[in-house]
Amino acid sequence: MFKYLPPLNEHNLPYPDTIHPIVVHFVIAMVLFAVFCDILAYFTKNAKLYEVSWWNLAFATVSIFIAIIFGQIEAGLAEPYAASVSTLNAHTILGWSLSGILAIITAWRYVIRLQERPQLPIPYLAVSVLLAGLVCVQSYLGSLLVWVYGLHTIPVVEAIRGGLS
Repeated sequence: MFKYLPPLNEHNLPYPDTIHPIVVHFVIAMVLFAVFCDILAYFTKNAKLYEVSWWNLAFATVSIFIAIIFGQIEAGLAEPYAASVSTLNAHTILGWSLSGILAIITAWRYVIRLQERPQLPIPYLAVSVLLAGLVCVQSYLGSLLVWVYGLHTIPVVEAIRGGLS
């Protein structure tokens, strides 16, 4: 069965480069921009910013699941070495948790949107700021995996293939 799968390249992937970081950067940007627009709309009373925020949040919710799919595939192909395992595990758990948290917050935001309130409630804004904080922590963990541990970088892949770990 495995002979029908494409061969892995120098990044230890069946495709040219990692896809997870590409998709996840859209999620990061959309979530942070949605929170920014909600806060700005709250203080300026600009209802159009609430609409911008809503659509960013909705697309981020869909996109996070695409990011997780590619993240799981790429994590499985990474062959992480001992020093990187705890960070990879924390990144994975937080990623799955964020997908649920983001889906719940988006559903809450949808209910608020249906009610056509002139402003968002303070508890929603507080939770969305907490969401932005979690996204920043998750981004930090992902950065560690690439820039410190070098997962899917050519030198690390070559070292692992050569028996160093």
